[in-house]
Amino acid sequence: MRPDDTLASHEPTATYDSYEEAQRAVDYLSDQRFPVEHTVIVGRELRLVENVLGRLTYVRAAGMGAASGAWFGLLIGLFFALFSPGRFSFALVLWGLIWGVVAGGVFGLIAHAFTAGRRDFLSSRSIVAGRYELLVAVPYAAEARRLLDAGIPQHT
Repeated sequence: MRPDDTLASHEPTATYDSYEEAQRAVDYLSDQRFPVEHTVIVGRELRLVENVLGRLTYVRAAGMGAASGAWFGLLIGLFFALFSPGRFSFALVLWGLIWGVVAGGVFGLIAHAFTAGRRDFLSSRSIVAGRYELLVAVPYAAEARRLLDAGIPQHT
């Protein structure tokens, strides 16, 4: 079943300003022994929010590349140490870590250089909704409204 089909078979029952309020409403319905598997929380008025975390310099690009390379090198070093003949070799793990840091740092520098200054900042993206609707399957919507009206104040 496609998400559009699910939404078509549900009707708006309540609207909330935050996801936590909508979640609290579903929790309340669950406490009242309402069949919550017939409910859907839908975020409306979506916005993409990009928080700028800082400037991306060559040093920072190399550092981030080195950090991710360290994990990869550590994994490769552990792989070789585990499957090499004889006893476990910490030297192989250490060499894998060192080469991972070096290779990751170099690749981080090269990748940053190829951007040619078009995106010289770090950021994190998230999607934020302006409001949240509680939708309930049509056969259960009236009961959900009754329970919510009796227990939790709703925003509509």
